[in-house]
This record gives sequence, C-alpha cells and structure tokens, in this order.
Amino acid sequence: MSQDVPALVDVEDVRPRVDAILQQHVAQLRSVLAVASADADVLADAVEQMLSGGKRLRAAFCYWSWRAHGGQPGTPEAEAVLRVGAALELFQAAALFHDDVMDDSDTRRGFPAAHRSFSAVHAAHGFTGDADKFGESAAILLGDLTLVASEQEFAGALALQPWPRIQRARAVFDLMRTEVTIGQYLDVLAQALPWGDDPAADEARAREVIRAKSARYSVEHPIVLGAALADADEPELAACRSLGLPLGEAYQLRDDLLGVFGDPDATGKPAGDDLREGKRTVLVARSLARALETGDDGTVALLREHLGDRGMTSDVVDLLTSAIDATGAPHEVEQLIDDLSGRAFAVMDGLAWPEPARSRLAALAHAAVDRHS
Repeated sequence: MSQDVPALVDVEDVRPRVDAILQQHVAQLRSVLAVASADADVLADAVEQMLSGGKRLRAAFCYWSWRAHGGQPGTPEAEAVLRVGAALELFQAAALFHDDVMDDSDTRRGFPAAHRSFSAVHAAHGFTGDADKFGESAAILLGDLTLVASEQEFAGALALQPWPRIQRARAVFDLMRTEVTIGQYLDVLAQALPWGDDPAADEARAREVIRAKSARYSVEHPIVLGAALADADEPELAACRSLGLPLGEAYQLRDDLLGVFGDPDATGKPAGDDLREGKRTVLVARSLARALETGDDGTVALLREHLGDRGMTSDVVDLLTSAIDATGAPHEVEQLIDDLSGRAFAVMDGLAWPEPARSRLAALAHAAVDRHS
C-alpha cells in the first residue's frame, strides 16, 4: 500500500467532514445535558473521547461505495451520505461502550475504558455503593446515548431523500444493528460455553461470531449502504454483499492477530490484552488444534490454563504468545485472510466501477486487511 489509512479517508475530505458532524453532535449533546444537570456534562466528555478515535473506515467505505455507484461530490446527496457515515461511527461508538462492559476490558484506544474511568470517578469522590457497578451503569448509558444519536443522525440524513431510497437504506441500517446485537449475544454465549475439547467446533463458533458481530457491520453493510444511497439495483447490491462479507471477515481476523501480536503503541491496547480477556478467536482455536495434533502437551496446558487469566503477568503473556506462534496458527490465519480478501478482490475486479471510486475502494480494502493497528 502506498497510502496509509488516514490519507485514504481524507480524500474528498471524508474524515474532516464526518468529524465535523460528530463534533456538532457532541456540542448539541452538551447543550441538552446542561439543561438537565451540571453533573451530566461528564457524559459528553466520554462520548467526545470515544468519537475522537477510530479510522473512519466504515464512513469511508460507505462514501466511496456511493461514489462507485454514481454518486457525485459537492451535491446535497453527498452531504447526506456523510451524515450516514457519521451515523455509522456513532453506532460503532455505542457498540464499543457496551462491548467493553461485556468483555470487562481495561482500555480502549489507549485510554481507560469508560466503565473503568467512571469507576475511578466513583472511588475518587468517595461515592457510596459499588464503584464497579457505577462504572458499568454509566458505560451502558453512554452506549445508549450514542445509539440514540446514531438513529437521529441517520434519520436526519434521509429526511429529504426519495422514499424508495429511504426504504432501501433503512432496511440495510436496521439489519446491521440487529445482526450486531445478535453477534454480541453469540460472543457472550461462546465465552460461556465449554472450550478446548473440540477446536474445530470452537473455530466454527468463532467465525460465526465474526460474521454476525464484526464482518458485516464493519465492511459489508457500509458498502451496501453506500450503494443503496446511490439507488443501486439488486444485482449491484448483491455484488456488494458478496465482496463485503469475506473482506469484513478478513478485517476481523487481522484484528485478532493484532490483539496478540500487535504493537501496543499502534493498537492502543496492552500486549496480551486479548489473551487476558480470554477471547475465543480463530487464532486461539487453530493454535490449540495444532498443538493437539502434534502432541504439544505444554502448549495445550498453557492455553487451557492461562487463556482468560486476568492476572496473567507479562512473562506468561510472552510465553503464551511464543507458544501460539510456534504452532504455526498465525501463518494459517494469515493464509485465511489472504483467501478471504482474494475472494473479495476477485469480485471487485469484475465490477465496472468508475474511477476514482474504484481505486479508492480497492485501497481502502487493502488497508483494512493489511493494517498494523
């Protein structure tokens, strides 16, 4: 890739314009909170911090898919698409607030996760009651606030659009939100089910979670949504789905690799965070499967004993990471990423998308699966 993600999402001012919409939302939220109580402005601070991060890939996929299907910059429709992109970013923020609570994550993008931050506020001020419960409650409400904001932004974006366009776009947006919720439950369920006795079943379950929770809302639905906003027909929408899903799955598999082997300075997460949280990923399932096949009892014992150990020391993290690497599973996941993204690029190559949208979407797709953070 000759361009990094920030350079790609800045083309035609996608990021600055989406950021401006999000900043406007935060300002409006502060006004509403100020009327309610002086104690509520801290909620706006947390929303602003969450929205300040992120690559804006979802908004960019949506915008450039719209351009690929005939959308023209500098039009009222372009502004509506950017507002839809902002709605996608707000929805992601809602999902992250809730996901961090469910995963009991310590950090998010280099900062304490919202529930940890509010728990610290509770402790610092000597509030009564349980500090962790207070933090979790605040984070859940922050997720709800950004979910409401996402719906408001999406509805506002479509308010003046033709009714058939509204119906098509609404169907995609509603399906996306339903699928992510289902995917979150499947993830919670996967964490609660017995693990390690059948690695093939563990991997199948992990990929099911990926498709429902991450792949579709991260890549497939934003691309389909952009096409729908350009009045694409059903065959065109089907093509977007056929390339978006494997590309989205590759995107999440890359995230899983980075969760174990990524540079903390780039990912914003401590080394070994996914291992401490016990995430049941394809990478972990493949590692266990290969260790069982080769009779590597030491790695089997390490995985079964330490995966999900919140108190895991950095030395044990290093030991576990090295053991996972030695199984060859990371290379297999890399191959799976190549296979999935190759399928997506093959579909993309067969589409008559105009320039510059064609090149921009291809570059965004490469950036999504080749990234280091």
